[in-house]
Amino acid sequence: MSTQHFTDLNFKKEVLGSDLPVLVDFWAAWCGPCKMVAPLIDELAKEYSGKMKIGKVDVDSNPKVATEYGVMSIPTIIFFKNGKVMNQLVGAARRPELKNKIEENL
Repeated sequence: MSTQHFTDLNFKKEVLGSDLPVLVDFWAAWCGPCKMVAPLIDELAKEYSGKMKIGKVDVDSNPKVATEYGVMSIPTIIFFKNGKVMNQLVGAARRPELKNKIEENL
């Protein structure tokens, strides 16, 4: 499965209502570190397909969700399980760090 796009409108259903744990990458088109993390997020979405839902929220287009979860700097990656925030990473994380967090939150 490829990376999903979460919005202010579908966030509750797709993330909070998900049966699977969810990784949400809060990003923006103008953010350099976000662009560095993007290919990694796409790879991990394929790798963990069926085990974890992985998607992105464009903070410029979806300010409501970003504000609700206190996203102050991007990229911010938040892990959700059963509708609750389990973990958070701020800044451009590397693959080993991201994989460890994913495994912790499965």
